[in-house]
Amino acid sequence: MTRGEAIGPVSRRTVLGAAAAAAAGPSSAAGQARPNILWLVSEDNNPWLGCYGEPLARTPAIDRLAAEGLLYRNAYSTAPVCAPSRFALITGMRAESCAPAHQMRARARLPAFATALPLLLAQAGYYCSNNAKTDYNCDLDPAAIWSAQGPSAHWKNRPEGAPFFAVFNHETTHESQLFSPTPGHVKPRDVGVPAYLPDTPAVRIDIASYHNRIAAMDAQIAARLAELEAAGLADDTLVFHYADNGGALPRTKRFCYEEGLHCGLIVRVPPKWAHLLTARPGATIDDPVTLLDLPATVLKAAGQPIPAHFQGRPLPGLQGGARRTWAFGGRDRMDERYDLVRTVTDGRFRYIRNYAPHRPWGQHYAYPWQMAAWQDWETGHAAGRLSAAQARFWGAKPAEELYDLQADPDQVENLATKAARATRLAAMRRQLDAHMLSIRDGAFIPEGSALEDYAAQQDERRYPLRRAIALAARCIARDPANVAGFATGLSDDSEVIRYWSAQGLLMLAKQAAPVASSMTARLKAESSPQVRVVLAEALTHVGPPAAPLAILAALSAHEHPRVRLQAINALTYAPDPSSALAAVEAAVKDKDGYVRTAARYLALVLRGEYRPDVKVFD
Repeated sequence: MTRGEAIGPVSRRTVLGAAAAAAAGPSSAAGQARPNILWLVSEDNNPWLGCYGEPLARTPAIDRLAAEGLLYRNAYSTAPVCAPSRFALITGMRAESCAPAHQMRARARLPAFATALPLLLAQAGYYCSNNAKTDYNCDLDPAAIWSAQGPSAHWKNRPEGAPFFAVFNHETTHESQLFSPTPGHVKPRDVGVPAYLPDTPAVRIDIASYHNRIAAMDAQIAARLAELEAAGLADDTLVFHYADNGGALPRTKRFCYEEGLHCGLIVRVPPKWAHLLTARPGATIDDPVTLLDLPATVLKAAGQPIPAHFQGRPLPGLQGGARRTWAFGGRDRMDERYDLVRTVTDGRFRYIRNYAPHRPWGQHYAYPWQMAAWQDWETGHAAGRLSAAQARFWGAKPAEELYDLQADPDQVENLATKAARATRLAAMRRQLDAHMLSIRDGAFIPEGSALEDYAAQQDERRYPLRRAIALAARCIARDPANVAGFATGLSDDSEVIRYWSAQGLLMLAKQAAPVASSMTARLKAESSPQVRVVLAEALTHVGPPAAPLAILAALSAHEHPRVRLQAINALTYAPDPSSALAAVEAAVKDKDGYVRTAARYLALVLRGEYRPDVKVFD
């Protein structure tokens, strides 16, 4: 964790008044005392750019920016989806450190000492504008943290002489833009298809469309840069171009492969501010970095102290930046589906740990299934037309994955069981464990628990993270020798330990039968609805399913929407949940969108009406 001067909450008055005060403040003989800072953000965007070596790219504006600035070859988002990633960008903290911010579309409560990056810059006199996406996954009020927020927010509206921090978000490459084809220079016949996807017309059309959306985004970046130059501000402005997370195509967004986390990141520092550089313009930085480093980088460039709670550091190649070895990421609930993955890369190898190996990668998600490529992939799986590399996505996950990104860029050959990679595997395991402990990762807290509180998460007594990491490692090993230990854990004082003990039994499925009576007894006494969901699903595998299915059906009407969602997910994977159809159909009318879509999919399956091209999203 980067250490600096602790900074307390900043008031709305600061935001409104600081920029005006700065306009009357000191200035250097050469002009502004502080650089302007411009963030040009693209959404759901792998670096399919000319400057990153993509031969089909038509990205002259971004390529020029890279030629004049620093290109970060191995830059990653902290999560393969926008909301947790944007939490890190606005707070300087990993979403996993402030549960439930690591879950998609949650609302975490920030601790009192934390604040937003634009508020810290406002203290230095910056006019801060955001145009226009927020999606911060916490209780920050966008209107209170920006000098201007919305589609008309712009640096040009600042007080005369005030430095600015301006963010422009471009949705041109967003996943939703692939729900219909985009014609352009790149044709379906031109593209390559990764080994994990079937080579079908729909897949080729969507890949070509993604290239064409990137070209359109580049034109938008060009217009922003031209606007800056026309105003005579290019020499006073640090320009950052990056994506909020990785790509939009199947097995990219939501997944912890390179395609889900790898982002373009370019920083241009004009000659006037060359003292902020420690690398020459035009350089490529190969160190693995994450977007979490951007808030610290900006504060350092603005001459401001970095708060003690910030978990990122200034980027290498820039003033205050140090060399890097590892970049960490992960995923939790995405939309209506639960999964738990943590990962680390050194830029050459990627290690992935799957804490839900009993769930397939290929869970149905209502929103992305509006894309024809997703529909084609699932259709090919159902018809048995896929190769082994393509079919793997629809099966159960291993506990661990390890990939050589240089030899296997599509990440289809798992090296985790190869003796030749045992030393590297062990080293990356240790790095990931140490990282999770250092950030007090909230991964093991069941969503909706009262433990989703910053103070509780920091308390080893209330949230026994060391014990949870060790217990979860035994769970994902799926060794029946652990059955008795899991059964004992069901009576632990800690909800987290009970929850993961139940998960261990669920992952063992029929092999947990020797302790079925203990599971049944504990289910009757258990107070946590989240633990009850997991225990009930586990019991559907080891005995008569009627009673546990009835419990899951009842929990699908629980007062907490995330408990309802967990119950619907459990019913989706329980053997023959047809007896719960009435409860599932009732959940189709739920006021929570994720519960509705999960229930709608399951109802279609139970009625025999599901097809990959049936629209489930509403």
